[in-house]
This record gives sequence, structure tokens and C-alpha cells, in this order.
Amino acid sequence: QVQLVESGGGLAQAGGSLRLSCAASGIIIRINEMGWYRQAPGKQRELVATITSGGSTNYSDSVKGRFTISRDNAKNTVYLQMSSLKPEDTAVYYCNAEVKTPVYSNPRNYWGKGTLVTVSE
Repeated sequence: QVQLVESGGGLAQAGGSLRLSCAASGIIIRINEMGWYRQAPGKQRELVATITSGGSTNYSDSVKGRFTISRDNAKNTVYLQMSSLKPEDTAVYYCNAEVKTPVYSNPRNYWGKGTLVTVSE
């Protein structure tokens, strides 16, 4: 079984910064794409950023230029550096990873339980 555990959420002021981390654990053969998604109250979950195993990144327009996604393949960990935070960034942030394990023939998607980020005015 694969577990994704997020950390680093909390309260920040507008214009401030936070860094999220997400570590994958379990019997892992390979992790393909990793990413961060968020869900604000009353809204659907949306993509924030993704990163491939080779380091190619993709960002939503709303965070481009403010957030940076990175990963440490040796540690099976993905990070999200968030800067110039805005109140509209307030949401629960979820980690996602496509993971190949010995149990299944194809990689499967796994989700963390989420970490709350609150940005005040």
C-alpha cells in the first residue's frame, strides 16, 4: 500500500510564503508524475501544478509565476513553494502521485489526505 503524507500547511498573510511537502512511502517501484491539487470551500478540486519524473512542470494559470513545484526522486518527495500568496489561495492542498508497485501491473493514482492552507488579508 502506498501512502502520501503532506506537511507544511498553515496560516500565512497575503504576500507571504509557505512550503508544502509530500512524501510517498510503501513498496514503490517507480513514481511517474507527481502533483498538487487544491479544493477551496464550495469549489471543485483543481490542478495547481504537476511535475514528471524527468522534471518537466506544468502550472495552472492562477499560480504561474508565484508557485514552484519540485521533487526529490531519491526521497519520493514532492514540494510546492508558494510565494506572493493571495487570500484566494486558501484551500486544502492535496498531493497526488502516479505510482508503480509490485501489486498491480499498471501504475495507479494515489492521493494524500490534504493539508489546509489559509491566507489572510
